[in-house]
Amino acid sequence: MKEKNLLAELAAYLFSHSDKETGRTPSERELAEHFGVSRGQIREALAILEAMRIVERRAKSGIYIDTKQASVEALALFARAGLPLDPLQIYETVELRKIHEIKAAELACSRATEENFERLREILRASEERIAAGEGLAKEDREFHLEIVRATKNSVFHNICSVYYLMGEQRLPIYFNDPERSVRSHAEHVQIYEALLRRDGNLAQALMSAHLQGAESYWKGLIEGGMAAIPPSPALEKA
Repeated sequence: MKEKNLLAELAAYLFSHSDKETGRTPSERELAEHFGVSRGQIREALAILEAMRIVERRAKSGIYIDTKQASVEALALFARAGLPLDPLQIYETVELRKIHEIKAAELACSRATEENFERLREILRASEERIAAGEGLAKEDREFHLEIVRATKNSVFHNICSVYYLMGEQRLPIYFNDPERSVRSHAEHVQIYEALLRRDGNLAQALMSAHLQGAESYWKGLIEGGMAAIPPSPALEKA
């Protein structure tokens, strides 16, 4: 089993098989038997989950799960595994994403190359085709925003922002089920692209802020409405 698959499936299994009161999970031996891997592999996976602040291993006591202090990377892992995410943590992450992407728009104005602009044009053309076909823009939206972050020429910046989209990859198709939302989002993307092309950092930041306000309002509405269920992933169904 590949490490990434084991991590996601292990997280899902621990979450669904932990004691509801204490958070205590099955032992290393039981986990190794369930997944058909060695205890060493389970130990290594648990070490990663502990670094993500998902589990705590207590000497002579056992393994305990605690998602309250989970890192952003852990939240992305939860999303991929189909685990329920804490609504407040989601909203706070969306808020953080907004701050990062507004700054990315400013930096991209001075650092973007013709290669970045050509890629943005390709994404916008693909968006027009998807809208004409009556399809949503989940893929194109992610690609557009991450290309702007890529244009900052800061790989750490890009890695951080990529995590935000991993967290929302199951929700984005639902968000863009509304044809009007896709049309509006595309029009705003075109405006942002034109500001970037003119190297107008102030305008690009203002347009990005207004654009992301829609996503922020959407998540706030979901949280206040009790979070509509996200379909579980295969990892969670197997758990």
